Amino acid sequence: MTLIRRRSAIVAAAALGATSLAGKALAQPTVTLRLHQFLPPQATIPARAIAPWAQKIESESGGRIKVQQFHSMSMGGSPPQLFDQARDGVADIVWTVLGYTPGRFNKAEVFELPFMSGKAEPASRAFHEYVQKHAADEFRQVHLLAAHTHGPGLFHSKSAITGLDSLRGLKVRGGSRIINNLLAKLGAAPVGMPVPAVTEALSKGVIDATTIPWEVTPSLKIAELVKHHTTFSGATGLFTQTFALVMNRGSYNKLPADLKAVIDRNSGVETAALFGRAMDEGDKVGLEVAQKAGNSIVTLDAAETQRWKTTAAAVEADWVKEVQGKKIDGAKLVAEARALLAKYK
Repeated sequence: MTLIRRRSAIVAAAALGATSLAGKALAQPTVTLRLHQFLPPQATIPARAIAPWAQKIESESGGRIKVQQFHSMSMGGSPPQLFDQARDGVADIVWTVLGYTPGRFNKAEVFELPFMSGKAEPASRAFHEYVQKHAADEFRQVHLLAAHTHGPGLFHSKSAITGLDSLRGLKVRGGSRIINNLLAKLGAAPVGMPVPAVTEALSKGVIDATTIPWEVTPSLKIAELVKHHTTFSGATGLFTQTFALVMNRGSYNKLPADLKAVIDRNSGVETAALFGRAMDEGDKVGLEVAQKAGNSIVTLDAAETQRWKTTAAAVEADWVKEVQGKKIDGAKLVAEARALLAKYK
């Protein structure tokens, strides 16, 4: 074989090999995962957590995973149905509030107890680890990606809440049964509803105040609807709500091993921390919006805060007693939660 022919044969073989590799690359499966959640796209978690998380997954998968985002319940249903949508495969992934389905997450609920936690990033690390260790069975119907919390919960009200006495009789939105029990014990009239309903409820006078963290207030236009905000002394908020990013088990299981690995790398404590960090950043934005609006922002002093804590202690006692009837050692779980919060503080 002449030198020219030998070179031609090498080039042809290389071209055949490249074509074969390209064919294999084209044959690799691509997957579209539908992600459903209840807030508009400009809200904190969709914008600052879900969007970058989805982009990271798409990038690390070389474009073989596409995350199609559906905001504001655009796939249908109501926020309390989101967890079941993930379980049943209506959506591949959902982000939801655990407190929207009372009685379902008994062990995870401990993080919603009054004055339990403060900043969302460390609390989210603690909560995800807690769920893995103590409440994994409550997520057995789905594939858990991350469990997290929001930052310190506070009041946003039409009339000033300057102490425990000024709360009495007010119709106040609560986001979970624990929060509603707390509001009742503090003397308010609790009104349960998912957070997307808060704007209309305030504007129509259905409620006088709402309990939510700062981060969600801009997307709900809270600073325009109320002129008073009340928070507490110390590092913890009045309440915390818990959230989860979960995936349909079948959607996860049918992924090829390399794409499962991409999902796995973007799950767990660090992903929980990403969502918590977004909450903390959103709290700063929400506070700034209220300040620029010239609203009244009251921080109750240590003595008044202690009055609230003393009253709120009954909520924890109620919870421990209730879950004991379900053969759950609530006092032990409270201690475990506080130990993990201290670990990540």
